[in-house]
Formats: sequence, structure tokens, C-alpha cells
Amino acid sequence: MSEPGDAPPRAPRGLDWRKIALAAAVVAAFAAFFLLGGQRWLSLETLQSNRERLLDFTRRHYAAVLVGATVAYAAATALSIPGAIVLSLAAGFVFGPWVGTAVVVVGATVGATLAFLGARYLFAEGARRRMGPRLRKLSDGFEEDGFSYMLFLRLVPVFPFWLVNLAPALTSLGTRTFVLATALGIVPGSFVYCYLGARLSTLRSLSDVYRDPRWLVALGLLAALSLVPVAWKKFRHRPQPGAAA
Repeated sequence: MSEPGDAPPRAPRGLDWRKIALAAAVVAAFAAFFLLGGQRWLSLETLQSNRERLLDFTRRHYAAVLVGATVAYAAATALSIPGAIVLSLAAGFVFGPWVGTAVVVVGATVGATLAFLGARYLFAEGARRRMGPRLRKLSDGFEEDGFSYMLFLRLVPVFPFWLVNLAPALTSLGTRTFVLATALGIVPGSFVYCYLGARLSTLRSLSDVYRDPRWLVALGLLAALSLVPVAWKKFRHRPQPGAAA
């Protein structure tokens, strides 16, 4: 029997069927992709073998392919389906480096935002209640300077793209900051892969790589991008002027 002034007993929390339905839909879509053989379509071999048909279809239905490619990229990103590199190459392949980059940036940003919001809706509350030291350290980093921290994670491909979509959802990072840092941070990498993809449309054999200087430029850009984490670590640990020896 409760005493006067005592808080009423808290009712036990029931199952949130909306969260269960959303999680089930995501899992079902992810599983369906593999069960229906979707991974076979996300390969360079498929892209090359269907080169002429893809280019011809794009010429005849440019607007529809443009919208469809953006939606497909967003869906694949939202579901964390592996194959972002092949999709980026395909965007450059059918649209060229500049339009292809726009398709990738828009599609990836929309998809990443959906994954971020979905993870926040499904898991953030429980994760914050059980926040361990690692997650707390991650959260502190976003709270100190969320935009710079997020931009660094996008510019420097140290962690998988899908992980950088989901982890910030468990912190206090604002959605607007997430979207802006993602859109800006993925531009360099997107352009490199779309530039490489654009070269695929002219590649007839592997020997063409050594005869076309544009391929060498593309491969050089990719190599430079892969060295960004190394350069960042050296810059970060460089002794500051006036620091004690």
C-alpha cells in the first residue's frame, strides 16, 4: 500500500510494435537482396558485360535512369548493403564523373540520413542507458565539435561507411550537422570513384590502362585518397611549435 505523496508505480513498458515492424522490414529487405542474387549484379564483371546496353538505355531514358540510380544508391546505403564502390563506379560509367558524383553524393547522403534516423529511432534510447566507456568517448567527441568530427570521419575512410552512418545515431549529434558533414565529406571519394567509372566506358581490355593517361590519373587519385589516413595521423601527431622537447 502506497503512502500519501509517493509517486505512482511505473507501468511496465510494453513492446513497441512500430519499432519491431521497422526492424523486421529492414532485415527482410537486406535478406531479400542476397536471397534474390542481388550481389551478382554489384560486380565489375556485370558492369563490363552489360556496358553497351547500359549506355544505350541511359541515352534513351536519361532522366528515368538518373532518378532510378539516385534512388537505388539511397536504398542500398540506407540498408547498409555492401557494394558502394561498384555503385559509384557504375554512376561514373553511365553519367560521367561530374553528374555521376552528384548522383552518388545525393543518393549516399539521403541513404545515410535514413540509416542514421532509423538507428536513432530503434536503438539510441537503449544504447544511451547502457552506454559504456567506448560509446561515451565517441559521444563526447561529437559533443565537443560534432561537425568537424563527422567531417573527418567522412573525409578519412578509416571506418566503414555503414558504421559511420549508425554510430553517430547513438550520440547527441544533430541531424542537420550529420547531413551537411556527410554531403561535404563524401565529395572527394565519390569523384575519384566516378572518374574511375567513367574510364570503364572506354576500356576494351586491361592493356588499355597503360595506353590511356586518363586511367593513370584516375589510379593516382585513388592512391592519393588511400594515403589520406596516413597523412592525417602524421599531421595530428606533429610536434607543435614551441612545445617542450
